[in-house]
Amino acid sequence: MRITPLWNRHTWILAVIALCVAVVAPLRAMAQPSVETSAEEAILIDAETGAILMEKHADQRMPPASMTKMMTIHLVFERLKDGRLSLQDTFPVSEKAWKKGGSSMFVEVGDQVKVEDLIRGIIVQSGNDASIVVAEGLAGSESRFAELMNKKARELGMDKTHFVNSTGWPHPEHQTTAHDLAKLALATIRRFPQYYHYYSQTTFKYNDIEQHNRNPLLYKEDFGSDGLKTGHTSKAGYGLTASAERDGRRLVLVVNGLDSKRARAQEAERLLDWGFREFGNYTLFKAGQTVTRADVWLGARPRVPLVTKERVFLTLPRAARNEISAKAIYKGPIPAPVKKGQRLATLRIKAPEMAARTFPLAAGRAVGRLGFFGRLGAAARYIVFGASS
Repeated sequence: MRITPLWNRHTWILAVIALCVAVVAPLRAMAQPSVETSAEEAILIDAETGAILMEKHADQRMPPASMTKMMTIHLVFERLKDGRLSLQDTFPVSEKAWKKGGSSMFVEVGDQVKVEDLIRGIIVQSGNDASIVVAEGLAGSESRFAELMNKKARELGMDKTHFVNSTGWPHPEHQTTAHDLAKLALATIRRFPQYYHYYSQTTFKYNDIEQHNRNPLLYKEDFGSDGLKTGHTSKAGYGLTASAERDGRRLVLVVNGLDSKRARAQEAERLLDWGFREFGNYTLFKAGQTVTRADVWLGARPRVPLVTKERVFLTLPRAARNEISAKAIYKGPIPAPVKKGQRLATLRIKAPEMAARTFPLAAGRAVGRLGFFGRLGAAARYIVFGASS
């Protein structure tokens, strides 16, 4: 890895422009995806770095089908975490919930069903009836619950999502994107580690009826999958929001628009295997590590260390990890005085097939200003010998 300081005004301006672009653009590990998929919509994200490893129509609106239920569960987990709800609380079953078609938990009208059973009924059995019981229990009506779902979607940055119901039942205005579902999955995994284990449960029995989780990856030994949710309607096709963890590294995948259960299982397995195989996470610099040193103009010390303000941790193609270049970009020499922690430069990281990433560099120590006679001597040397002295 090569470190190169650039000192002229032109490159400083370019660095500022690059930094602005990096702030607004999503993190993509590659400029273009190098894997194809038969899914209509797809996205694969590294959970820790947020790097997008591949995507296809990821921001195109689509019907989410039962993957909607991840938001229903997210709102339940949120209330469990803040104490507004407990696993032993119960909700009544309305006639509307009991009558709902599609996949079912098989609750009965008038039953008082425990929240924990409803969670399992929604996740494992994909129960539309259980989803409506939760919606009515938390908000009074499913339409009011949909308002809460949409409010939470805005908070999570799911800007292209609009929910009409708690189940994913087809409706022309009930839409999301693969990217938005990935955001929801990541938020669930990060915010509710104490409840996320429900997503890995493979069977659940209620009312003497045992059903199996439809997520095909949960049944693959040593695959590392622990969630999340399948979906299917005739219009949406077969979809899956999945997550898997191997050797401490987690990936999140969303695929939709596949033409069969078999295609959904095979494509999800293939894409996750590809992501784990082709990419790795690498610490290039630790937080506070010195990247380079910059000359100081009229300083009590001639140079100041430029250090990373945070860990420089990236998802990179494994094949490109030995071809990384790094540039410290700043306008120099840096005028004294310099405060410790003062933002002074930008570190730009580049690798083949990867969009450039930028990170702030700060002063690793304070550098005071020379006294009067010191400044006078430095000025004289500059006049006689030039900036290099």
